[in-house]
Amino acid sequence: MPLRPTAPLLADAAARGVGVGAFNLVNLETAQALVGAAESSGLPLVLQISQNCVVYHQGRMGPLAKAVAQLAEESTATLALHLDHAEDADLTRAAVDLGFGSVMYDGAALPYEENVATTRAVVEYARAAGVMVEAELGEIGGKDGAHRPGVRTDPDQAFSFVQETGVDALAVAVGSTHAMTRRETILDNGLIRDLRDSVPVPLVLHGSSGVPDCGLREAVRSGIVKVNVSTHLNGVFTGTVRERLGDDPRMVDPRKYLGPAREAMAAESARLLRVIAEQEVVAA
Repeated sequence: MPLRPTAPLLADAAARGVGVGAFNLVNLETAQALVGAAESSGLPLVLQISQNCVVYHQGRMGPLAKAVAQLAEESTATLALHLDHAEDADLTRAAVDLGFGSVMYDGAALPYEENVATTRAVVEYARAAGVMVEAELGEIGGKDGAHRPGVRTDPDQAFSFVQETGVDALAVAVGSTHAMTRRETILDNGLIRDLRDSVPVPLVLHGSSGVPDCGLREAVRSGIVKVNVSTHLNGVFTGTVRERLGDDPRMVDPRKYLGPAREAMAAESARLLRVIAEQEVVAA
């Protein structure tokens, strides 16, 4: 079925007190894995293309976005397409023009007033096309060395930021860090609850790869709606490729290692979707 707008998926999840998975893809195989996960789990999924992914594809966002749209068209799953971590406001406008269901403008490294002004301009452009905008307030670690230990999003400032910019969702700093390969992060769930009570838009958790299943479940129960995952799933994909090549050093056909990697990523993605949506028992 056609790609859906992102906003209604988040609104429905928030109303039901569950989370929505938002998983990053980097190529056609990972896109197929994620679509397959949404189909097998029967749960909605936000497919994410990051600015870094666009750079990897030589600055061309259109071919991958159109491939994802075609996968969705041929799928039975409920899928949305989101531009993740765009620090370039022009890239957000390009994504809106390509039909993305939502975009994230990441101005967290900017001075507060500049972040507000640039984010507001992105919102105005996207809103004219009916596209949701996510923004970030408070540094979330692991992106280009931006992390400072202990940084957290202030609930009062978050409320003001949403009011001043008109954003539709807010990524918050509550203890997670990007690019974690070990799932041992302990989140500040009290702060998540305070932010939920202060901010009138869905909250987004970035850096979720470092959070164990039980931590993801508790974050959703505390008020997180959109759960972004990238590194953990890339690790499953790459680990399978490494295993396949290690088993047969003479292997040269990419299909023989990319295919199993795609299947492994699909299985883990489906499992995570069920965890986030409260449909799978997790360890304490």
